[in-house]
Amino acid sequence: MKKLLHTPEGVRDIYNMECSKKLALEHRLHKVLSLYGYHDIQTPTFEFFDVFRKEIGTTPSRELYKFFDKEGNTLVLRPDITPSVARAAATLFADEKLPIRLCYTGNTFVNHSSYQGRLKENTQMGAELIGEDSVEADAEMLAMVTDCFTAAGIRDFQLNVGNADFFQSLIEDASLDEDGEERVRELINNRNYFGVEEFLDGIHARRSSKEAFIALGDLYGGVEVLAKAKNIAPNSRAIRALRRLEMIYDILKVYGMEEYINFDLSMSGLYGYYTGIIFRGYTFGTGDAVVKGGRYDHLLEKFGKQSPSIGFALVIDELMNALSRQKVKITDVQKNMLIIYDGSRQKEAIRFAGQLRKKDSNTELMRRDAGKSLEEYIRYGKEYSAASMLYLQEDGRIMMIDPLTEEKKYIRPEE
Repeated sequence: MKKLLHTPEGVRDIYNMECSKKLALEHRLHKVLSLYGYHDIQTPTFEFFDVFRKEIGTTPSRELYKFFDKEGNTLVLRPDITPSVARAAATLFADEKLPIRLCYTGNTFVNHSSYQGRLKENTQMGAELIGEDSVEADAEMLAMVTDCFTAAGIRDFQLNVGNADFFQSLIEDASLDEDGEERVRELINNRNYFGVEEFLDGIHARRSSKEAFIALGDLYGGVEVLAKAKNIAPNSRAIRALRRLEMIYDILKVYGMEEYINFDLSMSGLYGYYTGIIFRGYTFGTGDAVVKGGRYDHLLEKFGKQSPSIGFALVIDELMNALSRQKVKITDVQKNMLIIYDGSRQKEAIRFAGQLRKKDSNTELMRRDAGKSLEEYIRYGKEYSAASMLYLQEDGRIMMIDPLTEEKKYIRPEE
């Protein structure tokens, strides 16, 4: 029975002010997505296993929460919402020729190893631009992410931008097999360039390929990095990837958002479905990226529709951690009018609360327990961020209380 009083490892309850702040933050971020013209979509919390199968390039099977339906089909709790949206878009908008802008909010579930100390259930908010392969679409995504950061109240952040095609061109030039590619990606993601050199020496990779991979460690910084990267570009595909990044940067200068951009050409993408630009957003107070996104031009093909696309996901829980540690206040949380009343004034209190609610004023009613002091109710109001308090006393008077200062004064009913 004791176990039932606690949540499983990796999940937790979110309540009171933290929950209010989280919902307020989601509201702010959703407003940004709406301002850019994105329309809401909701996809199921669980899907058929095939939606997240290895060929699609999402979370490893061992990290999925799997179960079976009555027919014996393998189902999984979604670890990532993008494939779900891709499946839905390929079905619901199969004949649509113009770009589709979709946004979502939902929880994802990944069964990380427990020693990592990470949540296994996270809330994500994201946007997907489907049916558009232009540099303008790429720039719009980065601009929207930037606006999300500033809407959340964060000023000190950066977006690391790379290109999966550039990295893949180095992989292909080195003629790496599947195991070799996986090993090199792992080493570079860990910034272990000595390990990369040792591994490539061990498989007798060409000198030019080895030098190109090792050079990735220095290809991080401002737009000047793109010019340096051209010196190690092994083919025209890599050059095109770099030129596209330059074009995106030029558009971001029109948005006035270029100061937040850093280029990192060692980025290879968290998911195998990325095909072009990839990016991650970072700020202080969190150990992982707050935003992850990129272009996935072939993902919808897995579901029957050819449609270039790009998207991103904000990890709300990581953003909440960053806001807390940076001491950024979320001010637009729900605040209630708290009405305390003595038993003899029940009818009056109920009628008064109804009038306030008709005026869109959140109103909480609480009958005073004779065994509790007024100070206990004031403490409650302060703890739950009541905007103001009224106490309808048995003697017919009405006391107004400021929960913050605990200042009290009597008012007339018409006030």
